[in-house]
Amino acid sequence: MDYKVLIVDDEPLARRGIKARLKSFPDFTVVEDCEDGVTAISAIKRHQPDLVFLDVQMPGLDGFGVLRRLPKTCRPFIIFLTAYDQYALRAFGVHALDYLLKPIDSERFRKAMEHARRQIKFQTADAIEERLSNLLAEHAAQKRPKRYVQRFTVRTGNRVSFVGAKEIDWIEGVGDYIGLHVGSRRALLRETLNRLETQLDPTRFVRIHRSVIVQVSRIQELATLPNRELRVRLIDGTHLKVSRTYRDRFDEWLSGK
Repeated sequence: MDYKVLIVDDEPLARRGIKARLKSFPDFTVVEDCEDGVTAISAIKRHQPDLVFLDVQMPGLDGFGVLRRLPKTCRPFIIFLTAYDQYALRAFGVHALDYLLKPIDSERFRKAMEHARRQIKFQTADAIEERLSNLLAEHAAQKRPKRYVQRFTVRTGNRVSFVGAKEIDWIEGVGDYIGLHVGSRRALLRETLNRLETQLDPTRFVRIHRSVIVQVSRIQELATLPNRELRVRLIDGTHLKVSRTYRDRFDEWLSGK
């Protein structure tokens, strides 16, 4: 019996790695791979896969967000991909779903595939749906208020200065560095934008592009562009683009959710 597989991860290297490992399992065929949650939802509805490799931490719409937006009649067996989500390790085990920690171990991958094959073959769609529903319910119930970063320490030579989170207009990602824009000044820190995003208060900051996070109180004007993109103008006159990948998240902020 052949099984259809979908891969969802914002990292191209991770998607290629899963494809390469699946070559040892000829009864599993990759029908599509997706780099974001919004694309994944459309692909799952279109292909009706038996198995989905789903990254938990993704920009725009994360793995749990993808599951919440899927119709109950369209929920395949899931193998979650995660780098550090300790909650996930506990909850996935409780609800008999499976997960893979990054970087992926070959033997662990083999066991996950054997588990998936058994689940798909012998479990009913209702059973898989029940487990996913339980997982989503527990994820919502277990969320705890977070302490978000209040200020940043900036070292320049032998000098140390501080930048308060409230002072920041916008933040750009520059490789392994971030640039904190405060008025006409830019302070560089060695940090990735993906990691920084988890430390910022989502009621005050919103990611609008792969390389840009904006303090929402600094947004003064919006202009629509083709292909579902937007342009924002900040109070200091800076113009920044809201990309299609992050449009859903930005729309959620606009609607006050």
